Amino acid sequence: MAGSLSRGRRYVLLLLLLGGFGVVLFRLATLQVWQAAELSVKADRQHQKTVSLEGARGTIVDRHGKILAMNVEVPSVFGVPTTLESPLKTARQLSQILHVRTEELERKLRQDRSFVWLARKLDPEQGRRLDLLSLDGIGVVMEGRRFYPKGPLLAHVLGFSGMDGEGLEGVEHRYDSYLRGEKRMMVLQRDAFGRTVFPKGMAERNPTPGHSLALTIDEVIQSIAERELENAVSRAQAKSGTIILLDPKTGAVLAMAVSPRFDPNAVSALSPDRWRNRALTDAYEPGSTMKAMMAAAAIEERVVRPNTMVFGEHGQMTVANTVIHDHERLGWVSFAQVIQKSSNIGAAKTGMALGEQRLYRYLQAFGFGQRTEIDLPGEGIGLVRNPKDWGRRSVASISMGQEIGVTPLQMVSAVAAIARGGVLMKPYVVSEIRDADGHIVRQVPPQTKRRVVSPETARSVTKILEGVVTDGTGTKAAIPGFRVAGKTGTAQKIDPRTGTYSATRFVASFAGYVPADNPQLAMIVVIDEPQGEVSGGAVAAPVFSRVGEQVLSYLGVPSSNAPITVAMASRRP
Repeated sequence: MAGSLSRGRRYVLLLLLLGGFGVVLFRLATLQVWQAAELSVKADRQHQKTVSLEGARGTIVDRHGKILAMNVEVPSVFGVPTTLESPLKTARQLSQILHVRTEELERKLRQDRSFVWLARKLDPEQGRRLDLLSLDGIGVVMEGRRFYPKGPLLAHVLGFSGMDGEGLEGVEHRYDSYLRGEKRMMVLQRDAFGRTVFPKGMAERNPTPGHSLALTIDEVIQSIAERELENAVSRAQAKSGTIILLDPKTGAVLAMAVSPRFDPNAVSALSPDRWRNRALTDAYEPGSTMKAMMAAAAIEERVVRPNTMVFGEHGQMTVANTVIHDHERLGWVSFAQVIQKSSNIGAAKTGMALGEQRLYRYLQAFGFGQRTEIDLPGEGIGLVRNPKDWGRRSVASISMGQEIGVTPLQMVSAVAAIARGGVLMKPYVVSEIRDADGHIVRQVPPQTKRRVVSPETARSVTKILEGVVTDGTGTKAAIPGFRVAGKTGTAQKIDPRTGTYSATRFVASFAGYVPADNPQLAMIVVIDEPQGEVSGGAVAAPVFSRVGEQVLSYLGVPSSNAPITVAMASRRP
């Protein structure tokens, strides 16, 4: 009985030993066969460190494929503090090349870290000198730096990107998700003690570059606009200026120039005010250019016709205890002459006949007080108050371009709507997006927003605006051989100290389109705070003429074959 029990125990022990041995064998097989790859990866991770680098950003080109923004490979330098014997000595050697204080470099190199950036996106010459120095514990890796080959050209539209490749302003910011490429991974090797010793290289997988953008902008037209704007601002000793050119048929932006300019290759020392795109952020009282939209509304609503007679009150009229003045002592004139001679009294009378509700409705229809929805960041909405907040004089004031704030983009879009037969288009700057292989990812077709006035009304207003250039306040906007339609504007700015209109600070503007009989260009010129002569007819209209003449010639637009009568008037709109 005892022997039988002993043998049973031996069998149990044997089975337990065999079972345990089987578990060990199974575990070894699992580790060596099924989990070998996973363990190998874990081992590599324990002996490697990866650093993420930005991917290659897509290019930006104009409507003809000319490169406006691209990436260039430049050196960046990093340190491996855990391997350095003398951080101070290394910092001193690097300081002169990197143009960074020795103390700052030493502080970084004394950190208990296996990787630290010392300076990024250096000039190629700095990289060459670092290679020659060949310091232990210091590495150089090539990174992509954004480069704008045209310098300041189109800078306010393009914007710029930051150190880590993120778009910060302009198109670079608005389309950042398209432009960004896949990140690259730099692999650094670690020794047996876990210290990073030197870069092992780049991960084998080739990251996909970002998408490329094709703009509606024409580099040549942009160059013309910027050159003429800089000259105009300089001549007038003005604070700033803006020129926008649209294709009125599509809403495509052909040029958007802002002065003063800046170079997106060197923005670190500039204030945000310098790179603000005033063309779509800054609202101003438009003055008499608003009379074009008031005229369209009044004719559409049959309040007046072009030949309706309006009494000019001999240059002075009181509305709500406020005196409205004209620059000419007009008697009875046609409504067309009200616009051509830029009569404030005639505009105020017509606006009051139209009424606040209808006037407000057309302001909204033309796009004032709302974003144009252009594909650029930072757009302002301007200022259009609800009629319930208007005063007794507001209808008269708004009709002649006061008590309302507009952006240059809103105004040129509204004028372009008249040029297009009464249809408001959505302005845009990106026409096409392609992937790294050149395949089209997205095409942007023209987008109609709404009809504002009838084609008949648009034609009537066009004839009136042609008269502004042939016989009115905008004669200096004339372009030989072409029929030009447009409107001058001279607006007093509010003095922030008194809250009243300034007697010395003005905004001069001209908005129009050409050829009037088949519009190819809609354009606005805004000059902020010109000195000396301040009227839109004297300051902005000549710029419209110079830009328009050059652009029409460049585009090969045939002349209107119509005689242009130019009386060089010095009337102030």
